[in-house]
Amino acid sequence: MKWKFNWKITVALILVATSVLVYTINYFIFKNPHDIFFYLTIDIAFLPINVLLVTLLIDNLLNQREKKSMLNKLNMVIGTFFSEVGLNLLKNFNEYDKNTEIISNQLIKINTWAKKDYFKFKSNIIKHESKIIINSEEEEMLKKFLLSKRDFLLRLLENPNLLEHETFTELLRAVFHLTEEMSSRETFENQPEADCQHIELDIKRAYLLLVKEWLSYMEYLKNSYPYLYSLAVRQNPFNKNSTIVIS
Repeated sequence: MKWKFNWKITVALILVATSVLVYTINYFIFKNPHDIFFYLTIDIAFLPINVLLVTLLIDNLLNQREKKSMLNKLNMVIGTFFSEVGLNLLKNFNEYDKNTEIISNQLIKINTWAKKDYFKFKSNIIKHESKIIINSEEEEMLKKFLLSKRDFLLRLLENPNLLEHETFTELLRAVFHLTEEMSSRETFENQPEADCQHIELDIKRAYLLLVKEWLSYMEYLKNSYPYLYSLAVRQNPFNKNSTIVIS
């Protein structure tokens, strides 16, 4: 910090000294202090406007660059989330949803979507009446999977950059809450109907948020990284016939 402070003072002194030197040379050559003073006052009068314009322009450019850099970093984290947890959860939740065909038939064709299609689907997904039905065996498998990813989810929640991405943070909370609910139960055998419905409601919440965030991530990849988008399309969790192999 001290070095930076001294560096700024040094530059400021050099600039001021250069300006004084130029005005001094001008005076000795042209011997016209009136013009020197006149143009000096004009320059000083315009200086606040010049500072304002430069400050706003530079600040705007820096903010745009910072936001773009932050977005890239966040989407790297989101991509890791889907690789580790998200895609598996989408496949499982899709199987639990007995009304899945309502959205799956559209999501299978995501590779043909335009920008307006993404916007329309993300706006309507929250209205999807998913019918989550899960048995005790599936609950045990889901619990085992979520517990295996618990440390990973905790590390994501500790990432301060994610505070800038409200929708993804909300998704993480929903998934982590589901993890806590599942891990708090020793067994799902002879589970009361009310308790089963509670778990299904938690799954539905995480499911809809997960679909919406997956769509945003797919749109980002399509616009920014076509080669990653190609792989993501071939991993489409809503297409049971999808394959990584390109034929």
